[in-house]
Amino acid sequence: MPVTLINPEGLPKPDVYRQLSISTGSKIVFLAGQVARDADGRPVGDGDFAAQVEQAYLNIGTALNEIGGSFDDVAKLTIYVVDWTPDKMALLGEGVTRAAEKMGIDPVKPITLLGVASLGEPDLMVEVEATAVLS
Repeated sequence: MPVTLINPEGLPKPDVYRQLSISTGSKIVFLAGQVARDADGRPVGDGDFAAQVEQAYLNIGTALNEIGGSFDDVAKLTIYVVDWTPDKMALLGEGVTRAAEKMGIDPVKPITLLGVASLGEPDLMVEVEATAVLS
């Protein structure tokens, strides 16, 4: 596996993400932000934050599978959430957990979570971009 995830000594050890990823592969993949759209571009999870998170994660897995990788190859995620408030954390976790169960993966990665005013389309509540490393 080209990505090793750790929480170094001297830093907090969060349960929901890792502080550091070490990549040893030879192909770096920069995936565009994924949103709650199915393969035909139809909206998924209208007004349902957890469902939108789940679909964005599933889309990342789908894209990486297409090029011979998997979600396990993700080295870093950036998550953009419209009107972020701490009470959304449980729904974020719910969506991530559901996607992880469907893909059979450990979704815990280094992440950056950003609250934003809006995304590209008014129905979108979350967008997730990924950087992955493949052998």
